[in-house]
Amino acid sequence: MSDHPPVGTMSRTARIRSLAKSNEAAALAELTAFLQEIFSIKISDPAINYDRYSLNSLNGFFRIGAEEFFFKFHQEEGEEDMSGEYYRADLIAKADLPVDLPVLKSVQPGEQILVYRKREDQRFSDVLRALDETADDALEALAVEAERGLNEKITAVAVKTLHPVTRQQVRNEPIHRLFYERLIDPATGAVPGGRYKSFYIGHRFTFPGAELSWDELSTAQLVLNGQPMKVSIGDIFNDALKNLHPDNLTGAGGIVAHGDAHNANVWFETTAAQPRLSYFDPAFAGEHVPSLLAEAKATFHNIFAHPFWLYDPQDAATIFHARAEYAGGVLSIETDWALSPIRQKLLKAKAMFFWQPFLKHLQQHNMLPGNWQSTIRSALAMSPTLVMNLRSGADRHNPVSSAIGFYVTALAGSKPVSGANMFTDFFDLIDPNN
Repeated sequence: MSDHPPVGTMSRTARIRSLAKSNEAAALAELTAFLQEIFSIKISDPAINYDRYSLNSLNGFFRIGAEEFFFKFHQEEGEEDMSGEYYRADLIAKADLPVDLPVLKSVQPGEQILVYRKREDQRFSDVLRALDETADDALEALAVEAERGLNEKITAVAVKTLHPVTRQQVRNEPIHRLFYERLIDPATGAVPGGRYKSFYIGHRFTFPGAELSWDELSTAQLVLNGQPMKVSIGDIFNDALKNLHPDNLTGAGGIVAHGDAHNANVWFETTAAQPRLSYFDPAFAGEHVPSLLAEAKATFHNIFAHPFWLYDPQDAATIFHARAEYAGGVLSIETDWALSPIRQKLLKAKAMFFWQPFLKHLQQHNMLPGNWQSTIRSALAMSPTLVMNLRSGADRHNPVSSAIGFYVTALAGSKPVSGANMFTDFFDLIDPNN
Protein backbone atom coordinates (compact mmCIF):
# COMPACT_ATOMS: atom_id res chain seq x y z
CA MET A 1 0.00 0.00 0.00
CA SER A 2 1.27 3.51 -0.87
CA ASP A 3 2.02 5.96 1.92
CA HIS A 4 0.67 8.76 -0.25
CA PRO A 5 -2.89 10.00 0.25
CA PRO A 6 -5.10 9.37 -2.77
CA VAL A 7 -4.34 11.89 -5.51
CA GLY A 8 -7.06 14.48 -5.89
CA THR A 9 -8.49 14.13 -2.39
CA MET A 10 -6.16 16.67 -0.76
CA SER A 11 -4.53 19.95 -1.66
CA ARG A 12 -0.76 19.80 -2.13
CA THR A 13 -0.03 21.49 1.17
CA ALA A 14 -2.44 19.15 2.96
CA ARG A 15 -0.75 16.16 1.35
CA ILE A 16 2.70 17.33 2.47
CA ARG A 17 1.48 17.93 6.04
CA SER A 18 -0.13 14.50 6.13
CA LEU A 19 2.98 12.76 4.81
CA ALA A 20 5.21 14.59 7.29
CA LYS A 21 3.45 12.78 10.13
CA SER A 22 4.18 9.29 8.81
CA ASN A 23 6.70 9.30 5.95
CA GLU A 24 9.25 12.10 6.13
CA ALA A 25 11.14 11.00 3.02
CA ALA A 26 7.97 11.10 0.92
CA ALA A 27 7.02 14.46 2.44
CA LEU A 28 10.43 15.93 1.58
CA ALA A 29 10.20 14.64 -1.98
CA GLU A 30 6.74 16.15 -2.39
CA LEU A 31 7.89 19.40 -0.75
CA THR A 32 10.90 19.67 -3.05
CA ALA A 33 8.76 19.14 -6.15
CA PHE A 34 6.18 21.63 -4.88
CA LEU A 35 8.70 24.40 -4.15
CA GLN A 36 10.62 23.90 -7.38
CA GLU A 37 7.48 23.89 -9.49
CA ILE A 38 5.60 26.75 -7.87
CA PHE A 39 8.56 29.15 -7.67
CA SER A 40 10.65 27.90 -10.64
CA ILE A 41 13.70 27.38 -8.43
CA LYS A 42 16.20 24.60 -7.79
CA ILE A 43 16.49 23.72 -4.09
CA SER A 44 18.65 21.42 -1.99
CA ASP A 45 18.77 20.15 1.60
CA PRO A 46 15.05 20.47 2.39
CA ALA A 47 14.23 19.88 6.06
CA ILE A 48 10.95 19.88 7.98
CA ASN A 49 10.93 21.53 11.40
CA TYR A 50 8.76 19.54 13.80
CA ASP A 51 7.64 21.78 16.65
CA ARG A 52 4.83 22.01 19.18
CA TYR A 53 3.34 25.15 17.62
CA SER A 54 2.67 23.75 14.15
CA LEU A 55 -0.98 22.97 14.81
CA ASN A 56 -2.29 23.88 11.33
CA SER A 57 0.95 24.65 9.56
CA LEU A 58 4.28 23.27 8.50
CA ASN A 59 7.64 24.98 8.39
CA GLY A 60 11.23 24.15 7.67
CA PHE A 61 14.34 25.03 5.69
CA PHE A 62 16.03 24.60 2.33
CA ARG A 63 18.92 25.98 0.32
CA ILE A 64 19.28 27.68 -3.01
CA GLY A 65 22.98 27.36 -3.71
CA ALA A 66 24.78 28.53 -0.57
CA GLU A 67 21.88 30.63 0.75
CA GLU A 68 19.50 29.27 3.39
CA PHE A 69 15.77 29.90 3.45
CA PHE A 70 12.88 29.31 5.85
CA PHE A 71 9.43 28.30 4.59
CA LYS A 72 6.05 28.17 6.26
CA PHE A 73 2.61 27.31 5.03
CA HIS A 74 -0.80 27.21 6.64
CA GLN A 75 -3.30 24.60 5.54
CA GLU A 76 -6.97 24.45 6.47
CA GLU A 77 -9.41 21.64 5.71
CA GLY A 78 -12.07 22.84 3.28
CA GLU A 79 -10.13 26.05 2.59
CA GLU A 80 -11.30 26.13 -1.02
CA ASP A 81 -14.76 27.10 0.29
CA MET A 82 -13.51 29.66 2.79
CA SER A 83 -13.40 33.41 2.48
CA GLY A 84 -10.62 35.92 2.10
CA GLU A 85 -7.35 36.83 0.43
CA TYR A 86 -4.36 35.39 2.28
CA TYR A 87 -0.80 36.42 3.16
CA ARG A 88 -1.09 40.19 2.78
CA ALA A 89 2.25 41.06 4.37
CA ASP A 90 2.55 44.21 2.26
CA LEU A 91 -0.71 45.49 3.75
CA ILE A 92 0.47 45.36 7.34
CA ALA A 93 3.95 46.64 6.43
CA LYS A 94 2.34 49.68 4.76
CA ALA A 95 0.34 50.28 7.94
CA ASP A 96 3.66 50.47 9.85
CA LEU A 97 3.37 47.20 11.75
CA PRO A 98 6.75 45.45 12.10
CA VAL A 99 6.77 42.48 9.72
CA ASP A 100 9.36 40.32 8.00
CA LEU A 101 8.54 40.39 4.29
CA PRO A 102 8.84 37.12 2.36
CA VAL A 103 11.13 36.78 -0.64
CA LEU A 104 8.72 34.33 -2.31
CA LYS A 105 5.03 33.68 -1.79
CA SER A 106 2.10 31.77 -3.23
CA VAL A 107 -1.42 32.64 -2.08
CA GLN A 108 -3.58 30.18 -4.01
CA PRO A 109 -5.85 27.96 -1.85
CA GLY A 110 -4.10 24.66 -1.33
CA GLU A 111 -0.77 26.13 -2.46
CA GLN A 112 -0.29 28.89 0.13
CA ILE A 113 3.30 29.22 1.20
CA LEU A 114 5.75 31.94 2.24
CA VAL A 115 9.54 31.78 1.91
CA TYR A 116 11.89 33.95 4.00
CA ARG A 117 15.63 34.30 4.21
CA LYS A 118 16.77 32.29 7.21
CA ARG A 119 17.24 34.32 10.38
CA GLU A 120 19.15 33.65 13.58
CA ASP A 121 16.52 35.35 15.75
CA GLN A 122 14.46 33.22 18.11
CA ARG A 123 10.73 33.02 17.86
CA PHE A 124 9.18 34.81 20.82
CA SER A 125 7.32 31.60 21.68
CA ASP A 126 10.63 29.84 22.37
CA VAL A 127 11.94 32.70 24.52
CA LEU A 128 8.79 32.65 26.64
CA ARG A 129 8.73 28.84 26.86
CA ALA A 130 12.16 29.01 28.50
CA LEU A 131 10.93 31.70 30.90
CA ASP A 132 7.96 29.53 31.88
CA GLU A 133 10.43 26.99 33.19
CA THR A 134 13.42 28.98 34.43
CA ALA A 135 13.49 32.42 36.03
CA ASP A 136 15.74 34.93 34.29
CA ASP A 137 14.96 38.44 35.53
CA ALA A 138 17.02 40.23 32.89
CA LEU A 139 15.55 38.31 29.95
CA GLU A 140 12.05 38.57 31.42
CA ALA A 141 12.36 42.35 31.65
CA LEU A 142 13.46 42.53 28.00
CA ALA A 143 10.60 40.25 26.91
CA VAL A 144 7.95 42.28 28.74
CA GLU A 145 9.32 45.55 27.36
CA ALA A 146 9.30 44.10 23.84
CA GLU A 147 5.70 42.98 24.35
CA ARG A 148 4.77 46.43 25.57
CA GLY A 149 6.41 48.03 22.53
CA LEU A 150 4.58 45.79 20.09
CA ASN A 151 1.23 46.46 21.76
CA GLU A 152 1.81 50.20 21.60
CA LYS A 153 2.41 49.85 17.85
CA ILE A 154 -0.66 47.65 17.42
CA THR A 155 -2.79 50.21 19.22
CA ALA A 156 -1.42 53.11 17.19
CA VAL A 157 -2.18 51.27 13.94
CA ALA A 158 -5.61 50.19 15.18
CA VAL A 159 -6.50 53.79 16.08
CA LYS A 160 -5.11 55.11 12.78
CA THR A 161 -6.85 52.54 10.58
CA LEU A 162 -10.18 52.16 12.42
CA HIS A 163 -13.06 52.75 10.03
CA PRO A 164 -16.72 51.78 9.54
CA VAL A 165 -17.16 48.53 7.62
CA THR A 166 -19.88 46.91 5.56
CA ARG A 167 -21.07 43.36 6.04
CA GLN A 168 -19.47 42.36 2.75
CA GLN A 169 -16.11 43.83 3.72
CA VAL A 170 -16.19 41.89 6.98
CA ARG A 171 -17.31 38.66 5.29
CA ASN A 172 -14.33 38.84 2.92
CA GLU A 173 -11.75 38.84 5.72
CA PRO A 174 -9.79 35.56 6.08
CA ILE A 175 -9.71 35.85 9.90
CA HIS A 176 -13.08 34.05 9.97
CA ARG A 177 -11.19 30.87 9.03
CA LEU A 178 -9.89 30.90 12.60
CA PHE A 179 -13.29 31.34 14.20
CA TYR A 180 -16.74 31.19 12.57
CA GLU A 181 -15.77 29.01 9.61
CA ARG A 182 -14.47 26.34 11.99
CA LEU A 183 -17.91 26.23 13.64
CA ILE A 184 -19.81 25.56 10.41
CA ASP A 185 -19.49 23.63 7.18
CA PRO A 186 -18.04 26.41 5.00
CA ALA A 187 -19.28 24.78 1.79
CA THR A 188 -22.93 24.55 2.85
CA GLY A 189 -23.19 26.83 5.88
CA ALA A 190 -24.58 23.92 7.90
CA VAL A 191 -24.54 24.41 11.67
CA PRO A 192 -22.95 22.78 13.54
CA GLY A 193 -20.13 21.81 11.23
CA GLY A 194 -16.40 22.01 10.68
CA ARG A 195 -14.09 21.35 13.58
CA TYR A 196 -16.80 22.02 16.13
CA LYS A 197 -18.78 19.04 14.87
CA SER A 198 -15.89 16.71 14.06
CA PHE A 199 -13.91 17.40 17.24
CA TYR A 200 -16.68 17.28 19.82
CA ILE A 201 -20.25 16.46 18.89
CA GLY A 202 -21.15 12.83 19.47
CA HIS A 203 -17.85 11.96 21.15
CA ARG A 204 -16.90 10.93 24.68
CA PHE A 205 -14.67 12.92 27.01
CA THR A 206 -12.32 11.42 29.57
CA PHE A 207 -11.09 13.44 32.53
CA PRO A 208 -9.40 12.24 35.72
CA GLY A 209 -12.34 10.96 37.75
CA ALA A 210 -15.10 11.33 35.15
CA GLU A 211 -16.13 10.22 31.67
CA LEU A 212 -18.94 12.04 29.85
CA SER A 213 -20.76 11.97 26.55
CA TRP A 214 -21.03 15.16 24.50
CA ASP A 215 -24.67 15.51 25.52
CA GLU A 216 -23.64 15.37 29.17
CA LEU A 217 -20.62 17.66 28.80
CA SER A 218 -22.40 20.24 26.67
CA THR A 219 -25.34 20.65 29.06
CA ALA A 220 -23.60 20.24 32.43
CA GLN A 221 -23.69 22.98 35.04
CA LEU A 222 -20.02 23.90 35.43
CA VAL A 223 -18.27 24.40 38.75
CA LEU A 224 -14.61 25.41 38.34
CA ASN A 225 -12.40 25.26 41.42
CA GLY A 226 -15.58 25.64 43.47
CA GLN A 227 -16.94 28.57 41.43
CA PRO A 228 -20.29 27.97 39.62
CA MET A 229 -20.40 29.35 36.08
CA LYS A 230 -23.40 30.93 34.39
CA VAL A 231 -23.43 28.94 31.14
CA SER A 232 -22.54 25.46 29.90
CA ILE A 233 -19.96 24.35 27.35
CA GLY A 234 -22.75 23.91 24.80
CA ASP A 235 -23.97 27.45 25.41
CA ILE A 236 -20.44 28.77 25.01
CA PHE A 237 -20.38 27.29 21.50
CA ASN A 238 -23.90 28.57 20.79
CA ASP A 239 -22.89 32.05 21.93
CA ALA A 240 -19.87 31.89 19.62
CA LEU A 241 -22.03 30.98 16.63
CA LYS A 242 -23.99 34.18 17.24
CA ASN A 243 -21.27 36.54 18.46
CA LEU A 244 -18.66 35.55 15.85
CA HIS A 245 -20.94 35.48 12.82
CA PRO A 246 -19.32 37.94 10.38
CA ASP A 247 -22.56 39.89 9.98
CA ASN A 248 -22.58 40.58 13.74
CA LEU A 249 -19.06 42.01 13.83
CA THR A 250 -19.49 45.28 11.94
CA GLY A 251 -20.38 47.49 14.93
CA ALA A 252 -16.83 47.98 16.24
CA GLY A 253 -15.46 48.79 12.79
CA GLY A 254 -12.49 47.32 11.00
CA ILE A 255 -8.73 47.80 11.32
CA VAL A 256 -5.53 46.68 9.63
CA ALA A 257 -4.17 43.74 11.63
CA HIS A 258 -2.12 40.54 11.46
CA GLY A 259 -5.01 38.53 12.92
CA ASP A 260 -3.01 35.44 13.92
CA ALA A 261 -0.11 36.88 15.89
CA HIS A 262 0.55 33.99 18.24
CA ASN A 263 4.16 34.10 19.31
CA ALA A 264 5.32 31.30 17.02
CA ASN A 265 4.62 33.90 14.29
CA VAL A 266 6.72 36.57 16.02
CA TRP A 267 10.49 37.09 15.95
CA PHE A 268 12.36 38.28 19.06
CA GLU A 269 14.94 40.59 17.47
CA THR A 270 18.01 41.35 19.57
CA THR A 271 20.33 43.04 17.08
CA ALA A 272 19.35 46.56 18.19
CA ALA A 273 20.05 48.07 21.62
CA GLN A 274 16.46 47.38 22.65
CA PRO A 275 14.94 44.01 21.61
CA ARG A 276 11.79 44.28 19.57
CA LEU A 277 9.14 41.96 18.19
CA SER A 278 8.44 41.50 14.50
CA TYR A 279 5.71 39.51 12.74
CA PHE A 280 5.93 36.90 10.05
CA ASP A 281 3.41 34.49 8.46
CA PRO A 282 0.49 36.95 8.16
CA ALA A 283 -1.86 34.35 6.68
CA PHE A 284 -4.96 36.12 7.99
CA ALA A 285 -3.94 39.76 7.70
CA GLY A 286 -6.53 42.19 6.43
CA GLU A 287 -7.61 45.80 6.16
CA HIS A 288 -11.19 45.32 7.39
CA VAL A 289 -10.45 42.94 10.27
CA PRO A 290 -13.27 43.23 12.87
CA SER A 291 -11.55 45.21 15.57
CA LEU A 292 -12.71 43.05 18.49
CA LEU A 293 -11.30 39.92 16.81
CA ALA A 294 -7.95 41.31 15.73
CA GLU A 295 -5.98 40.57 18.93
CA ALA A 296 -8.20 37.86 20.42
CA LYS A 297 -6.20 34.87 19.23
CA ALA A 298 -2.89 36.48 20.21
CA THR A 299 -4.30 37.26 23.65
CA PHE A 300 -5.36 33.69 24.28
CA HIS A 301 -2.54 31.76 22.64
CA ASN A 302 0.28 33.90 24.00
CA ILE A 303 -1.05 34.04 27.55
CA PHE A 304 -3.90 31.74 28.62
CA ALA A 305 -2.64 28.72 26.65
CA HIS A 306 0.44 28.67 28.91
CA PRO A 307 2.18 27.24 30.73
CA PHE A 308 2.22 23.90 28.94
CA TRP A 309 -1.38 22.72 28.73
CA LEU A 310 -2.22 23.52 25.09
CA TYR A 311 1.11 23.05 23.33
CA ASP A 312 2.82 20.64 25.76
CA PRO A 313 0.00 18.53 27.23
CA GLN A 314 2.35 15.71 28.19
CA ASP A 315 4.28 18.15 30.40
CA ALA A 316 1.08 19.57 31.84
CA ALA A 317 0.07 16.09 32.97
CA THR A 318 3.24 15.71 35.02
CA ILE A 319 3.44 19.26 36.39
CA PHE A 320 -0.22 19.96 37.24
CA HIS A 321 -3.09 18.08 38.78
CA ALA A 322 -6.70 18.02 37.66
CA ARG A 323 -9.73 16.18 38.96
CA ALA A 324 -13.28 16.05 37.62
CA GLU A 325 -16.54 14.85 39.11
CA TYR A 326 -19.85 14.50 37.28
CA ALA A 327 -23.10 13.90 39.16
CA GLY A 328 -26.65 15.12 38.84
CA GLY A 329 -25.89 17.15 35.71
CA VAL A 330 -23.06 19.07 37.43
CA LEU A 331 -19.46 18.86 36.20
CA SER A 332 -16.89 20.03 38.74
CA ILE A 333 -13.25 20.49 37.71
CA GLU A 334 -10.53 21.17 40.24
CA THR A 335 -6.98 22.01 39.11
CA ASP A 336 -3.82 23.69 40.37
CA TRP A 337 -2.95 25.01 36.91
CA ALA A 338 -2.26 28.76 36.87
CA LEU A 339 -0.54 31.34 34.69
CA SER A 340 3.20 31.51 35.15
CA PRO A 341 4.76 34.83 36.30
CA ILE A 342 5.88 35.76 32.77
CA ARG A 343 2.38 35.13 31.37
CA GLN A 344 0.83 37.28 34.11
CA LYS A 345 3.13 40.12 33.08
CA LEU A 346 2.31 39.63 29.40
CA LEU A 347 -1.39 39.70 30.25
CA LYS A 348 -0.99 43.01 32.03
CA ALA A 349 0.96 44.43 29.09
CA LYS A 350 -1.68 43.26 26.59
CA ALA A 351 -4.47 44.67 28.76
CA MET A 352 -2.84 48.01 29.54
CA PHE A 353 -1.21 48.80 26.20
CA PHE A 354 -3.73 47.39 23.73
CA TRP A 355 -7.14 46.41 25.05
CA GLN A 356 -7.69 49.21 27.54
CA PRO A 357 -6.70 52.16 25.32
CA PHE A 358 -8.30 50.73 22.19
CA LEU A 359 -11.64 49.94 23.84
CA LYS A 360 -11.60 53.44 25.30
CA HIS A 361 -10.99 54.82 21.80
CA LEU A 362 -13.95 52.82 20.46
CA GLN A 363 -16.15 54.12 23.23
CA GLN A 364 -15.14 57.72 22.62
CA HIS A 365 -16.09 57.32 18.95
CA ASN A 366 -19.41 55.60 19.69
CA MET A 367 -18.13 52.35 18.13
CA LEU A 368 -18.09 50.10 21.20
CA PRO A 369 -20.99 47.62 20.98
CA GLY A 370 -22.93 46.78 24.09
CA ASN A 371 -21.95 43.11 23.69
CA TRP A 372 -18.20 43.80 23.37
CA GLN A 373 -17.33 41.65 26.36
CA SER A 374 -19.36 38.63 25.22
CA THR A 375 -17.83 38.93 21.73
CA ILE A 376 -14.30 38.91 23.11
CA ARG A 377 -15.20 36.06 25.48
CA SER A 378 -16.47 33.99 22.53
CA ALA A 379 -13.30 34.65 20.54
CA LEU A 380 -11.10 33.72 23.50
CA ALA A 381 -13.05 30.51 24.18
CA MET A 382 -12.93 29.42 20.52
CA SER A 383 -9.19 30.03 20.23
CA PRO A 384 -8.15 26.76 21.91
CA THR A 385 -11.20 24.63 21.15
CA LEU A 386 -11.05 25.15 17.39
CA VAL A 387 -7.28 25.15 16.92
CA MET A 388 -6.81 21.67 18.43
CA ASN A 389 -9.07 18.83 19.47
CA LEU A 390 -9.11 19.06 23.27
CA ARG A 391 -10.53 15.55 23.76
CA SER A 392 -8.19 13.17 25.51
CA GLY A 393 -6.76 10.65 23.07
CA ALA A 394 -8.03 12.44 19.96
CA ASP A 395 -4.84 14.37 19.22
CA ARG A 396 -2.12 15.32 21.70
CA HIS A 397 -4.26 15.58 24.78
CA ASN A 398 -4.50 13.35 27.85
CA PRO A 399 -7.15 13.36 30.62
CA VAL A 400 -5.33 15.97 32.73
CA SER A 401 -4.60 18.43 29.91
CA SER A 402 -8.11 17.93 28.52
CA ALA A 403 -9.63 18.81 31.89
CA ILE A 404 -7.42 21.89 32.14
CA GLY A 405 -8.34 22.82 28.57
CA PHE A 406 -12.08 22.76 29.17
CA TYR A 407 -11.54 24.51 32.51
CA VAL A 408 -9.75 27.44 30.84
CA THR A 409 -12.21 27.46 27.93
CA ALA A 410 -15.15 27.73 30.32
CA LEU A 411 -13.49 30.48 32.36
CA ALA A 412 -12.99 32.41 29.12
CA GLY A 413 -16.45 31.79 27.69
CA SER A 414 -18.66 32.18 30.75
CA LYS A 415 -19.02 34.70 33.52
CA PRO A 416 -19.17 33.18 36.99
CA VAL A 417 -22.37 33.22 39.00
CA SER A 418 -20.48 35.27 41.56
CA GLY A 419 -16.95 36.10 42.55
CA ALA A 420 -13.82 36.76 40.52
CA ASN A 421 -11.31 34.76 38.50
CA MET A 422 -8.46 35.59 36.12
CA PHE A 423 -10.85 36.39 33.26
CA THR A 424 -13.15 38.64 35.28
CA ASP A 425 -10.02 40.43 36.51
CA PHE A 426 -8.90 40.86 32.88
CA PHE A 427 -12.25 42.26 31.76
CA ASP A 428 -12.40 44.59 34.76
CA LEU A 429 -8.97 45.90 33.81
CA ILE A 430 -9.86 46.62 30.16
CA ASP A 431 -13.41 47.89 30.73
CA PRO A 432 -13.42 51.53 29.54
CA ASN A 433 -16.04 52.36 32.17
CA ASN A 434 -13.71 51.38 35.02
